[in-house]
Amino acid sequence: MNRYPLWKYLIVLAAVIIGLIYTLPNFFGESPAVQIAPAKTAVKVEANMLGRVQQLLNENNIPTTGSYFEQNGPVGTVRFRFDSTDTQLQAKDVIESALNPDPANPDYTVALNLLPSSPNWLSALGANPMYLGLDLRGGVHFLLQVDMQGALNGRYDSLANDVRSILRENGVRTGGVERDGLSIVARFDNEDAANNAASTLRSRLPEMIYAVSENGERFMLTSRLTENAVMEVQNNALQQNITTLHNRINELGVAEPIIQRQGADRIVVQLPGVQDVAKAKEILGRTATLEIRMVDESQSAQNALAAGRVPFGLERYEDTNGRPMLLRRQVVLTGENLQDAQPGRDQQSQQPSVNLTLDQKGARIFRDVTRDNVGKRMAILLFEKGQGQVVTAPVIRSEIPGGQVQISGSMTAQEASDIALLLRAGALAAPMEIIEERTIGPSLGAENIEMGFKSVVWGFAALALFIIVYYHLFGVFSTLGLSLNILLLLGVLSMLQATLTLPGIAALALALGMAIDANVLINERIREELRGGMAPQQAINQGFERAWGTILDSNLTTLIVGVALLAFGSGPVRGFAVVHCIGILTSMFSAVVGVRAITNLWYGRRRKLQSISIGQIWKPKD
Repeated sequence: MNRYPLWKYLIVLAAVIIGLIYTLPNFFGESPAVQIAPAKTAVKVEANMLGRVQQLLNENNIPTTGSYFEQNGPVGTVRFRFDSTDTQLQAKDVIESALNPDPANPDYTVALNLLPSSPNWLSALGANPMYLGLDLRGGVHFLLQVDMQGALNGRYDSLANDVRSILRENGVRTGGVERDGLSIVARFDNEDAANNAASTLRSRLPEMIYAVSENGERFMLTSRLTENAVMEVQNNALQQNITTLHNRINELGVAEPIIQRQGADRIVVQLPGVQDVAKAKEILGRTATLEIRMVDESQSAQNALAAGRVPFGLERYEDTNGRPMLLRRQVVLTGENLQDAQPGRDQQSQQPSVNLTLDQKGARIFRDVTRDNVGKRMAILLFEKGQGQVVTAPVIRSEIPGGQVQISGSMTAQEASDIALLLRAGALAAPMEIIEERTIGPSLGAENIEMGFKSVVWGFAALALFIIVYYHLFGVFSTLGLSLNILLLLGVLSMLQATLTLPGIAALALALGMAIDANVLINERIREELRGGMAPQQAINQGFERAWGTILDSNLTTLIVGVALLAFGSGPVRGFAVVHCIGILTSMFSAVVGVRAITNLWYGRRRKLQSISIGQIWKPKD
């Protein structure tokens, strides 16, 4: 009756072993580390950097406790682990002075970080500690202000080019088109031409409102974005900046960064484990803006370039190999017109290529530009920290319609992948500035962990004491079930690489209360059956069977609330919901399956069981 088949015991045993393996890494803590990543698009960090830096540290008698190379797409990152923060700071100074001889123009980002101290055999099994939030691990917090005026200015610059192209396509002659603040002004010789232009533009650019006015002998057509269009530009700029920050920060190896919108024009960035505020700013500063311009290869321009002069209307930039070239000031396209960039191969030559996807407006502009400039070079510029660099400058072979652009030429597959990454992730729609910064030290995080750990331990101890005193041996079984619940909960969180925060620790304590509730239901049901005169073995069996329905109903309703918090919550609420939902599932397993297995092992094989240790059974008097 109260006997499990062998396979059920093996399931419980497997759950215990898996829980132990994946929970253990959380008790080894973290050790200080130094992280090395590229600070420029043309610089790469490869596996040979490990040996180079290790030799440098050996020469300076700086011991390490581990070194790692991680390739995340085309971006490589090297990390060295140390036994103390003093050694970490010493190593950082040595590495930075060696790798960046010019501090004003660094090639590498050398940042302080924290790495798990788990043994290698646990890491080989895929057992890693759960991520800790900013409040537990320490790190840096930034509040970024997005320059919405800059986003609108960029949009109006792009619209001014659109207006010129549309009027030229339709044969409408103008006296000039220019941006005047947050408007576009086109000049005409007569009112009919102005009205004709307004009619043409309304069908092509419906997001703008148009007004014709007279200025002396000329007529002016003033175009402005509608209120809804302005809001859309601002929302798109904010979302694009968030996506860009995600791509850049993730590729630099920061574990579980939090990047989310706050209000209409602000972005919150939290980088757990990053100790160096200056380097954190440097990571954010790697975000870039993208521009496409035409290359001037005329003889006069080349002569001026050779003489070290820059003619009016042109600007001098260098490519990734350091070769100078002159580009026109007029911007053809910006990053906001780029939807996607992926590496690929040319179907005819099978050479590596970069495939670009433009939005509708970008496709139209690109078609016109390529049609008018066949045989000329077009440069793709990436601006980082105010400095522009030509990523690639292909020759336009023919008109390119449809918004599907392929860039090919003398590039390797790795270079094609690098260019695609930079074009895809490196475009900021609007400038940003840091308006608030906070640093949470590891000591404060350690204090939060200690206090949270104590609250869980003391709560567990109080529950265990009460339930053992009240239910005797069955209280011991329930305590073992609680231990299994905590073990499974921490193990699952570590397997999922969830982020634990202070609200998560609160949810952990709550999970204990819910787990003990299931055990109380089972024990009281067994007592009820014993009071009714049922034999002990039957009472145990019926107690578990009849309590299951009540446990399922109560936990299911609570789980529904947890799922709602998980779906609609964010930040601390979401962190609480994750632990809460997983805790409900593990508590049901530990109470119904785990405690039942322990009870069956102890009482199941006793055929002539006369009594069980479950505390005082109060029977009503006749």
